[in-house]
Amino acid sequence: MGGVMRSMTVSETELGAALGERATLVQFSTAFCQPCRATRRVLGDVAALVPGVAHVEVDAESRLDLVRRLEIVSTPTVLILDNSGNIVKKASGQPRKADVLAALGQALSQDTDEM
Repeated sequence: MGGVMRSMTVSETELGAALGERATLVQFSTAFCQPCRATRRVLGDVAALVPGVAHVEVDAESRLDLVRRLEIVSTPTVLILDNSGNIVKKASGQPRKADVLAALGQALSQDTDEM
């Protein structure tokens, strides 16, 4: 998965959903995006597999304010948030399950390193 974002945070209010206890996978999608369906399955599987991880899907067309603020340029775009809503990873395109698990593992290990 792609690069690290400069320090940006997404709140539960902005997402319209609760953050995961350990991390949150945020997916920006659009109605006619074919890869978004596969991405939804991959992220849903990962969230079910890893305790304390939530998957939240955001309709990019109805949330242009958030899309602009977070510089989302295509769908699907996936953000990995830590348990405080800080963006630790951002990637565009349909991710592979192994890549999501690896990026999530990195994000979760950063969290424990700081303690």
